[in-house]
Amino acid sequence: MNGGTMTDEESRARADLVRWGKSLFDRGLTPGSSGNLSVRLADSYLFTPTNSCLGFLDAARLSKLDAAGNHIGGDPPTKELPLHFAFYESRPTARAVVHLHSTHATALSCLADTDPEDAIPPITPYVVMRVGKVPVVAYTRPGSPEVAPLIRARAPRHPAILLGNHGPVVAGASLEAAVFAMEELEETARLVMMTRGMAIRPLGAAEIADLEATFRLKE
Repeated sequence: MNGGTMTDEESRARADLVRWGKSLFDRGLTPGSSGNLSVRLADSYLFTPTNSCLGFLDAARLSKLDAAGNHIGGDPPTKELPLHFAFYESRPTARAVVHLHSTHATALSCLADTDPEDAIPPITPYVVMRVGKVPVVAYTRPGSPEVAPLIRARAPRHPAILLGNHGPVVAGASLEAAVFAMEELEETARLVMMTRGMAIRPLGAAEIADLEATFRLKE
C-alpha cells in the first residue's frame, strides 16, 4: 500500500506533524500513546497512527487517507477517525485537528458541575481570541462513531470542544493554529482549576464584544 507521489504540501505537513507532536509530548500535554493529530491536504489526509506516541512520530509512517477516508499509506490510523472527520465535515476551513488528553482540560471534562455550554469561562482575552466558547459533549467510547453526530451538532459554531470524561479537541486553519488554540485552552483550564471556589472576575459581554470586533473573531 502506498500513497502515491508526495507533494511539497504533504512533505511539509509530515514534518509539521512530527515537530508539533514532539513539542506537545515534551511539554507533558499528552502522556504515553494518548492524543492524535491530523492534517487535511488538498486531496487527502494525514493522521497519527494508532497507539503512537506523539513524541516519537516517524514522518514516513504517518497514516495517509484519501479524500473518501480510505487508508492508502503508512501505518494504520488512529481509532479516532470519526472524531476528526466530523470536524472536517462541519468546518470547511479546518485544515487540522488536535485531540489531546491534557491534564486540566481533561479534568474539566470529568467534573459534574462543568457548564456543558461553556466549560472554559472567558477569564482572559486570549482564550476568547484563540478558543472561544467551549461546549462539552456527552461521553462516548474512544473511537466510537457515536461521537460524530455530537461533534457535527457543535463544531460549526465551536472550533474547540470537550469530550465528556475524555479530553479536549480543537480544529484550526492550520496545524500551528490548532496547536496554539489547544495550548491556550489547556492553560486556561489550568487557571480555572486553580481558582475553583474563588471569586473569579470573568470578562463581561461588552469586553468580549470589543475583542470580537477588534480582532474580527466572528469572520
